[in-house]
Amino acid sequence: MGKPRLIIIIRHGQSEGNRDKTIHQKTPDHRVPLTPDGHQQAMEAGEKLRALLRNDDTVHFFISPYRRTRETTEGILSGLCSNDPVPSPFRRSHIKVYEEPRLREQDFGNFQPGGDEVERLWRERAEYGHFFYRIPNGESGADVYDRVSSFNGSLWRRFSEDTMASVAILVTHGLCSRIFLMAWYHYSVEFFEDLRNINHCEFLVMRLAANGRYVLQNNLRRWSDLRRERAARKSISASAPPVNIEPIPVRRWTSNRSAHDATGNSQLPRPTRKNTAEMFKDETEVAEEVEEMQQPGAEKAKRRGSATASRGESRSRVRSTSNLRTSLNNMSLDASPSKKKPSVPMLKPYLGRDGGGSRSGAGSPFAGSDDENETTPPAAEAGHAHKDKFSSSLARALRGEFDTSTRSRDDPNRPMADALGDAPSDVEASEAEVTKENEVREIEQIIENEIRERSHGGSVY
Repeated sequence: MGKPRLIIIIRHGQSEGNRDKTIHQKTPDHRVPLTPDGHQQAMEAGEKLRALLRNDDTVHFFISPYRRTRETTEGILSGLCSNDPVPSPFRRSHIKVYEEPRLREQDFGNFQPGGDEVERLWRERAEYGHFFYRIPNGESGADVYDRVSSFNGSLWRRFSEDTMASVAILVTHGLCSRIFLMAWYHYSVEFFEDLRNINHCEFLVMRLAANGRYVLQNNLRRWSDLRRERAARKSISASAPPVNIEPIPVRRWTSNRSAHDATGNSQLPRPTRKNTAEMFKDETEVAEEVEEMQQPGAEKAKRRGSATASRGESRSRVRSTSNLRTSLNNMSLDASPSKKKPSVPMLKPYLGRDGGGSRSGAGSPFAGSDDENETTPPAAEAGHAHKDKFSSSLARALRGEFDTSTRSRDDPNRPMADALGDAPSDVEASEAEVTKENEVREIEQIIENEIRERSHGGSVY
């Protein structure tokens, strides 16, 4: 008949040795039987084979003489020839079965040692390589290759016989199945080492092509593919967002809960925004408002009226460019302490980095000040020539109190900061030569910056 149209390789069903390795210490390998699951797998394999074959096919079995392969073959034949639920076109008496010792499993020695010794052998075999490692009193993969190659030659010679069946089925073992493919398709040793074992009663189907060659219909599983799949899954799981993690709550300014709310809410209260007028309130106005809140009834209303008029006058005085310029021009450049201190409009001293405004970036006028709560009139400060050296000279300069620096008011060389609140870069601030004209120019620059900020239509806070 010629070449069979199909060559099917089937691994035996689950054996007692697959379930319990210690059985090889007391039972010869060729006598190890199938488990109940193995028998069921063999029956199902027969039903699967029946669906794969054509009704006019003839079948030859070539099987390993081991007990587990013989039992697997009997199970396959039972499923293939069963008349349940419908009559089978295959008769058991028409199917030839050949026991072929060359298809036996690799010899792992006689009775295998137990415990640590057998584990040492398997580790050594894995490190050395499954193909070339010869087990004591047993075989190497290369030895199995030699006898399987011999069987392949015998099988090819059968193809020329008229009695050759249309389907050849090989019931063998895991390693022998891979060795058969290696010898048939001329796989390299490295490719063989990379192949994984097939499952119990799994089919490897080789179909005859038009060119007279057999094409393997299966995608072989490889250890390298498994490692790549595991690495890919690990990479995906590492980059994916955590599962069952509560989403980050959206911050809503309408909540009154703080960041330390016991309920775990991370919402924050809406911050209060000040307008320009509130930023330039005088300290006396703030004090009047506090006192007004403490006054009862009619007296509170009376004080509210007078305070409103005073605040209106103060705001108009601060916002008036002409008043600022007039006061600056009338400022006396004489640094003598005996003359009357020039009158400069009151500028609220939070124009530094604490309060924003045109002095953003300057040092805070409150930092290190020893009189931030002081209400003593400027005239009473004439005798305080040796105040704390860390007092805020910039804050006093903005209020027109030029005599409260660390040096005397008549010292023309006392240190002054530049328009950004920084000390002169060329020399130390203690050695800078700054005169009264520098003070005037600095105040003028501050006023111009403030006018420029106000021209934008609002506070920069």
